[in-house]
Amino acid sequence: MTFVQLIDCKTSRFDEMNRLMDTWVERTKGKRTATHSLIGKDRSDSAHIIEIVEFPSYEDAMRNSNLPETDEVFREMVALCDEMPTFTDLDVVRDEQLYAANVRRLFEVIATKGQLPPLNDLMAENYHDHDPANEQDVLGLDAIRREMEMWRGAFDFAFTVEDQIAQGDQVCTRWTWNGTHKGDFLGIPATGKQVTMTGVTIFRCQEDGKITEGWWQYDRLGLMTQLGVLDQYEV
Repeated sequence: MTFVQLIDCKTSRFDEMNRLMDTWVERTKGKRTATHSLIGKDRSDSAHIIEIVEFPSYEDAMRNSNLPETDEVFREMVALCDEMPTFTDLDVVRDEQLYAANVRRLFEVIATKGQLPPLNDLMAENYHDHDPANEQDVLGLDAIRREMEMWRGAFDFAFTVEDQIAQGDQVCTRWTWNGTHKGDFLGIPATGKQVTMTGVTIFRCQEDGKITEGWWQYDRLGLMTQLGVLDQYEV
């Protein structure tokens, strides 16, 4: 679970404090576990500073805190403060930006050439997939990998994300899919045709950002028409 630490302090020596933060990054280079940090200055009190530091987990934050370089910088920071800084530790329970980024990564990974990379950093083991083209829902990470491999074996393809909206724990993505039919697809031999589809997918994410459920809607009839499957039914 993503972990955030808020460092709240007051200092009349902000420029020195800012340089100290650069020093901290340099001293912990290659050891630092923080993934993102920003510093904010109170608009109503220029001496009031808050630094927000993000870590992949609480354990990563503790490893960072235990570095001797961190301890040295902390003592120097206290010396620059007008009063003792305070620390607030937060477990992140909702991060819409992370959810949207992970969904974008998934669309990229699905279309990766060569072997399908592991998905356990993006999708939950108990992932639940809803696709109206399937008689039954696809349950579990291994099962959705097999579904992806079916598409990857039949087409060389790529997704273009047209729009994306994140709200709460869900991310809605409108996409365009372009592919080349290179292998068997539902009993249809490779045609070599260039095909395209549009669709919308809603993914639900859990607190750590992993995708745990998905609902797909896409123009499968249009795809089959492009592959020539419906020609035999034309009058």
